[in-house]
Amino acid sequence: MVKDQNYLEKKASYCLDLSKKLGATNASVIVSNSISETVNFRNKKLDESNRSDNLGIEITTYINKKKSSISSSNLLDDNIKILIDKCVETTKNTPEDEFNSLPDKDLLASEIKDLNLFDNTHLENDKKIEYLNQLEDSASSDERIVNTESSFSEDKSSFILANSMGFCKGYKSSSFTATSVTVAKNDKSMERDYEYSSKCHLQDIKSPKDLGKLAAKLATNKLSPKKIGSEKISIIFDKRIAKGMLSTFANAISSSAISRGTSFLKDKINEKIFSDNINVYDKPDILKGLGSKSFDLEGVKTSTLKLVEDGILKYYLVDTYNGKKLNLKSNGRCGGTSNLYFENGKISFKDLINSNSRILYVTETIGHGSNLVTGDYSVGATGFLIENGEFKYPINEFTIAGNFKDMFQNITLANDLDFEYSTNSPTMMIEGMVVAGK
Repeated sequence: MVKDQNYLEKKASYCLDLSKKLGATNASVIVSNSISETVNFRNKKLDESNRSDNLGIEITTYINKKKSSISSSNLLDDNIKILIDKCVETTKNTPEDEFNSLPDKDLLASEIKDLNLFDNTHLENDKKIEYLNQLEDSASSDERIVNTESSFSEDKSSFILANSMGFCKGYKSSSFTATSVTVAKNDKSMERDYEYSSKCHLQDIKSPKDLGKLAAKLATNKLSPKKIGSEKISIIFDKRIAKGMLSTFANAISSSAISRGTSFLKDKINEKIFSDNINVYDKPDILKGLGSKSFDLEGVKTSTLKLVEDGILKYYLVDTYNGKKLNLKSNGRCGGTSNLYFENGKISFKDLINSNSRILYVTETIGHGSNLVTGDYSVGATGFLIENGEFKYPINEFTIAGNFKDMFQNITLANDLDFEYSTNSPTMMIEGMVVAGK
């Protein structure tokens, strides 16, 4: 079992008291414990089983506008004394930065909402193995599947965040993750794909039979791919890929990128950056949400932000340090987003794939082709050709390119949003993108 909150609180309080005694004007500390158990299968056979138990501490000390941090996995009092002494001495020799400070006290979270993030259930290894046996059998039921890999992970964690302004709070969380990777082969090609399910509670993950069947279907559907020529065409991004667009958007509106001037969305607050009726939310209080939290990595309370309203950018993701640079108050986004998602569109998936006579449906992208400074986007991709609403055949070895400034203005979203991850998107269509093929 992970350490209880009382143990972590005592360690955090000890660190804060000692930091003050050794000369720090302010301090913050995170004490955390995590336990992870994983079982891996390969081709229906047990491959490995491992367990890790991590206990760690991260201390940050301030002397007025000077700041430094230190971390360790040794929580014995004698070691902590040495750590804090070194941290304070390092702080004394660190250049001043006028923006260094703890968060404003009135922004700190005053309560912890019960978001149902922790499942105390423990699945013994023999039960994990039983799940993976069923998963592998299901994934291998199609004779075209020639290779399978699967895993089941159980993670439990607990932490306390405390600072010298009196804040001391934390909570437990858990996740259960099952993954299936399949390789399909016929006389024309060999293709790989995957599927996974990750939830805070064990009972919410996909059944092994469904997960294995879906992973196999995704791989076999890609067999015997054809090529496509270079052209300008409407592209539909599968939900797994569409959420990546949202992640890029989040990186572009982080206050660190904005304050450095390294984002194509700098100075775009209250400007229209998406097409009409596009709304983006970051909602930290979803029950059982994979990204849910009551406060950020600085202890600042979180609340729902409507980042984009009818295509207009309303907020950046602001932490304390970069917020002071931008003359903005933190909105509880130190460490990034919580549960980020596009609001559902107004068109069904069926109508979306029938909206043009010829559409490219992208299921996988290759490479990291997003330039946050310019907004340029270029990645390799695989997918399917859709003609008159029907999936005709798989396509591979093509490149799609554009610029997010244009792409965001040409987005149409379906109404098929699911909350499978911490960042989620409905199926997305972007019109008029450039495809480079054979």
